[in-house]
Amino acid sequence: MKTAADSLRILVDGDACPVKDEIYKVAYRRNVPVVVVSNSPFRVPVHPLIRRVVVSDGFDAADDWIAESAGKKSVVVTADILLADRCLKAGATVISSTGKPFTTSSIGSQIATRAIMADLRAGGDIVGGPAPFSKTDRSRFLSALDEALGKLEKR
Repeated sequence: MKTAADSLRILVDGDACPVKDEIYKVAYRRNVPVVVVSNSPFRVPVHPLIRRVVVSDGFDAADDWIAESAGKKSVVVTADILLADRCLKAGATVISSTGKPFTTSSIGSQIATRAIMADLRAGGDIVGGPAPFSKTDRSRFLSALDEALGKLEKR
């Protein structure tokens, strides 16, 4: 029997995702369902392909929902490295909102870098945050999402 995890779909870590509109455009063109998961309600297009899931405001509630729902035919869009790791372990394809892929070969070093930066911040060191989101990031994301869906459609 086919489950939701066996169906091609896009799972979005929605609370701080800057590329939701781009996701919807690609989903409409490719006829792929999208599930936007968040801790608080916000507007999503009224469309049969788009579903909004609002989880509790509990710690990691949205991440837990996404990780438990991810599968081999899922593309997960998130900037959260720890969520990306969980989804990769579930067999999902994971890309950041800047279009950079999270892979099983790169996730370990990304987690380590995250831990080092957290330690520096906790120690009072001033460290910069991520670069501002750019048009190049948006373009790279569109290409990465389209490519990821194309690969999964061929499987």
